[in-house]
Amino acid sequence: MRILVVEDEKKVADFIKRGLEEEEFEVDIASDGEEGVSMGENVTYDLILMDIMLPKKDGLSAIREIRDKQITTPILCLTAKDTVDDIVAGLDVGSDDYLTKPFAFAELVARVKALIRRGSQDRGAELSFADLRLDPVAHRVWRSDKEIDLTSKEYALLEYFIRNANLVLTRNMIAEHVWDYTFDSFTNIIDVYVNYLRKKVDKNFDKKLIHTVRGVGYVLKESD
Repeated sequence: MRILVVEDEKKVADFIKRGLEEEEFEVDIASDGEEGVSMGENVTYDLILMDIMLPKKDGLSAIREIRDKQITTPILCLTAKDTVDDIVAGLDVGSDDYLTKPFAFAELVARVKALIRRGSQDRGAELSFADLRLDPVAHRVWRSDKEIDLTSKEYALLEYFIRNANLVLTRNMIAEHVWDYTFDSFTNIIDVYVNYLRKKVDKNFDKKLIHTVRGVGYVLKESD
């Protein structure tokens, strides 16, 4: 699961990042509202933590802009303001929950997990493409009737492919979703993992599903 933390206080951002990473989340940080909107638009996150008092663009404006772009990622507001009017203002622009500073980190984690569960309820159904099936809850994969054993990164890569079947995915898109926002997409690690996946998903089957788009990236489709 990937989380974007939009927080201009470096100590607070680093504290949240370290804590969430200990809970096995992948965490990116944006230090102002404009950067938060840009990252929220260009990277697929499972949750956004948005501070309200931000430079360049305040948190409420950033949330409004994210929602105007039809981005439905769950958003949790973090702020020192705790009046009813402040809470209502945050919810009215499109946030899903509100946590006031200072907060107990255990409460933050609980709210994060609750929002991610709520946001992923409609994603829990089994995914399928051709004779490939994927169970997002159990993290299990089958090709025809054969179960395929994948590592966590291979699974994350395949899930991204199947959720975007028939769409050409650039190496940069894959890097941003499956790896970190700052991951160097010019290394060959993506190609290495795609080859790992091909050996497990395609090698022993006549119909190949993972295809290279020369000079661009990869696509999951039924034919060349």
